[in-house]
Amino acid sequence: MQLHCIDTGVAESGDTAIPLVVLHGLFGSADNWRSHIKQWQADRRVIAVDLRNHGRSPHVEGMRYAAMASDVVALLDELDIERFDLLGHSMGGKVAMTLARLNPARVAHLIVADIAPVAYEHGHDEIFAAMRRVETGQPTSRREAAAIMEEEIDSAPTRQFLATNLVRDDDGVMRWRVGLDEIGAGYEDIIAPPDGDQPFEGPALLIRGGDSHYVRDRHRDAVAAVMPNVEWQTLEGAGHWLHAEQPEAFREAVNRFTTGS
Repeated sequence: MQLHCIDTGVAESGDTAIPLVVLHGLFGSADNWRSHIKQWQADRRVIAVDLRNHGRSPHVEGMRYAAMASDVVALLDELDIERFDLLGHSMGGKVAMTLARLNPARVAHLIVADIAPVAYEHGHDEIFAAMRRVETGQPTSRREAAAIMEEEIDSAPTRQFLATNLVRDDDGVMRWRVGLDEIGAGYEDIIAPPDGDQPFEGPALLIRGGDSHYVRDRHRDAVAAVMPNVEWQTLEGAGHWLHAEQPEAFREAVNRFTTGS
């Protein structure tokens, strides 16, 4: 399977810094990271990946973290990238932890954004319901789709985020580009802990949002078991989408940890 990615190639500065691989969260895509990519590509090569059933990547059965990590490794092998810094947000953070545990020699620095290596309870029922309503309603504009989603989702930022997954088909109807059926069938694996039996012993950074419930102090033992050499950083005032809410502080944390700048 050939994953789609945004690959910036050689850094604009000509610097030979180690590449940065970016993995998005559930219902996200590489496109969500374009503003960060624009900043990072000046000094290093950036590869932002569309994980399976997301963005422009293929729709396939199975959402196990070992399978998604294997997809990413295959892509990096094709790009001839042996060693890299690895950043993952939310679901992408669990993919990143899995990849690092299964391929520790290839990951120079691991950065996990606002997710813990634990099983979570169901928490996306209203999102699935809203997306199914859009399928049935067959809107012809994003505004119409947003109005349909409002019947299930109160949060305007969440509706706006989901709308980034809408594309217009040949009949002018807005359709989801995500593999909604495959994601729904694999949801139990998405909320499960990451795969892998051994800890990642390399340097790791866990960035959490101070207002997010995804990573709390009660998760410290679970985090240490997977990333024993982890550093914690909290972005106060940020929620789960901390990279969008506090982009400069988020980039500063990543840059400091991976390059010391």
